[in-house]
Amino acid sequence: MSDIVHRRSPLLNIIIWGLVLAWIVAAGFPFLWTLWGSFKVQGDFFSKADWTNALYGVRTQIETGGVLTGKGYHGAWVTQEFWLAALNTSIVVVSVVVISLTLGTLGGYALARSGKKYAFYLLILALVFRAMPHITLVSGYLLPFFEWNLWGHLPTAIIVMVAINQPFTLWMLHSFFLNIPKDLDESAMVDGCTRFQAFRHVIVPVMWPGVVTTGLFSFLLAYNDFTVTATLLSQANQTMVPKIASFLGTTQTEGNVMFAVAAVVSATAPLFVLILFFQRQIVSGLTAGAVKG
Repeated sequence: MSDIVHRRSPLLNIIIWGLVLAWIVAAGFPFLWTLWGSFKVQGDFFSKADWTNALYGVRTQIETGGVLTGKGYHGAWVTQEFWLAALNTSIVVVSVVVISLTLGTLGGYALARSGKKYAFYLLILALVFRAMPHITLVSGYLLPFFEWNLWGHLPTAIIVMVAINQPFTLWMLHSFFLNIPKDLDESAMVDGCTRFQAFRHVIVPVMWPGVVTTGLFSFLLAYNDFTVTATLLSQANQTMVPKIASFLGTTQTEGNVMFAVAAVVSATAPLFVLILFFQRQIVSGLTAGAVKG
């Protein structure tokens, strides 16, 4: 492989790095532009007269006395209590990830080691359930939640999102378990371990990258969800994504777009940090899941 790299012509290297740089700019520009605009006033960032106002902050300097301002963040986090939506999101995300991984790990291991035909049919049934639109599943929960006075509370949304996410975790973790030889289980049990001890002390450490990868996707599902949280949670228990949408207002209620811009940056930044922190585990997990061991 190294010989092939060394034989590349300088022109080919320039083209490759040029394409990579172009992709990075195209992918990162929307976030960087939004980040810059979050420190402006609406008259600059959404200026119709001259788009360069978003660069130089003409209206921002007139209204605030500086080319940059934190009014959007103060209005979103303090005035509109976006911190409460962030707290609700943290509770929902952590609960969904922990429950989904716990059930998915146990279920995926059981299905991978069962050797029965019903395991295949259960996975197909889970796949059909996962393929259904979220709004279809949510509508089925509404009547009992209203009758039992459960609508509007965080546990309600957690239950539904776990139900939606569980088929995905079962499929992902089942594929990872299939890549681990059964000899590891049998060797551990020969040495005196029970089935659960072999699972906990031998199998799980081996497939830890798969658990991290599946947990990250479960995190993204719960973190970015709009349908479930907007439908099942009251305004007092809103998570970040529906809260951002509420900043935009409606035809009857005037919103504040800059609150939404600041909130978008606040909600997106943790995702960049998370991906950078777990990038090695994600790559190794996806590789382990794609290659039959």
